[in-house]
Amino acid sequence: MLLEVERLTDPTFSVGYLGSLEQEDRISGAGAGRILPSFTFHDPTGTRFSTASYGAYYAALDLKTAIYETVHHRTIFMKATNEPAQDIDQLLILADLQGKLHDIRLMRSALANVYDPSNYSHSQSLASNLRSAGSLGIVYQSVRNSPTGECVAVWRARVLSNAREDRHITYRWNGSKITGYFDKSAYQALL
Repeated sequence: MLLEVERLTDPTFSVGYLGSLEQEDRISGAGAGRILPSFTFHDPTGTRFSTASYGAYYAALDLKTAIYETVHHRTIFMKATNEPAQDIDQLLILADLQGKLHDIRLMRSALANVYDPSNYSHSQSLASNLRSAGSLGIVYQSVRNSPTGECVAVWRARVLSNAREDRHITYRWNGSKITGYFDKSAYQALL
């Protein structure tokens, strides 16, 4: 019911079909609308740790890693859709995570196929097996900001809370690649 009230006050709010989630993952409260779409709208080809049948909430431990990860995926989209040069706004969301996740950060050599930069079949298989066994998610080394970047893929919304806007950044797309970004936090309100 709280999600319906939020939908009435924010016309852009859309969390998808909640019936696809387990009851404990139908979260509400501050920031739920920023978390739930990751679980209710699925990429038809899947992502590194999700498939067309379930979604994942991805996050990085630090800004640099988040930028490297999202620039990679945004570049794939922009090339596939043949987009002209433009600026691409990105909203940074912070969220609290409370729960025990599977940790494969020190297993990069042993799980080389899971860390493949472009073939997700092994990582999706691992994710499906862990998720089916009740896992909440996975902690892994960033593939795009290696070796220091750390990321999570969360499969159960119940471990996330308090999602909140941090700031806006803008990527600069030149028609063939993202050449950089700038932080939009220097906004000055007119009085």
